Amino acid sequence: MTPASLHVVGLGPGDAACLTPQARSVLAQATCVAGYNLYMELVPSELLAGKQCISTGMRHEEERCIAAVEAALGGQPTALVCSGDPGIYALAGLALEVLESRGLMGTVPFGVVPGVPAVCAAAALLGAPLMHDFACISLSDLLTPWETIVRRLNAALEADFVCAIYNPRSKGRPHHLEQALEIARRFRAPHCPVGLVRKAFRPGEEARVFRLDQFDAGQVDMLSLLIIGNAESRALGNFMLTPRGYARKKGSDLGNLPK
Repeated sequence: MTPASLHVVGLGPGDAACLTPQARSVLAQATCVAGYNLYMELVPSELLAGKQCISTGMRHEEERCIAAVEAALGGQPTALVCSGDPGIYALAGLALEVLESRGLMGTVPFGVVPGVPAVCAAAALLGAPLMHDFACISLSDLLTPWETIVRRLNAALEADFVCAIYNPRSKGRPHHLEQALEIARRFRAPHCPVGLVRKAFRPGEEARVFRLDQFDAGQVDMLSLLIIGNAESRALGNFMLTPRGYARKKGSDLGNLPK
């Protein structure tokens, strides 16, 4: 049997309006859709109707990828879905590893369909926190040693990157975020803004801006994403701004605009 295509599809943050036309088209053409239980719920129901659905729980990523590869080998155009973008802390890499380990590179037609990343969804709700260089760091130590994460946090914060914090706090590791905030306090002023976004573009959405010295890690969970500003970031009411540097540009009128 001729293998069919395997696409790893980014669903975006959750709102169907944020699903890209390309993702919608690939899902419409697929006859098999695989994904994590909660992410399958983000797929518009009309795009799942009449299709084989492979749904697994948390920490069964390898099982999902292998099942998706098997479906594609069986001749079914297959979509392996992820929230956000499939190439950011998601399954595009693992899917390629499965194909590589089984000697199927070039045998199973493979593609990645980008989605709106969680960090971009959160940034949109906060205004403009990512207008300059930034780093994304996950606090999950399931696959990365905590010592490595700490080294990356120190390097990024000392270099004055805006830092987007994925997987900030879970029941199994409630203290990692507080340690990360302690590192941030060594390199940032007390008034440095910290943006907290929960359930971006989903029911129950929250987006708030806090001072670093007043931020309570206890309000954070795994449905949250944090953005810690750089030395020039500032809060503007409910928004957060990291200036790109236009005010320093010769001839800029920003400082002369009417109040």
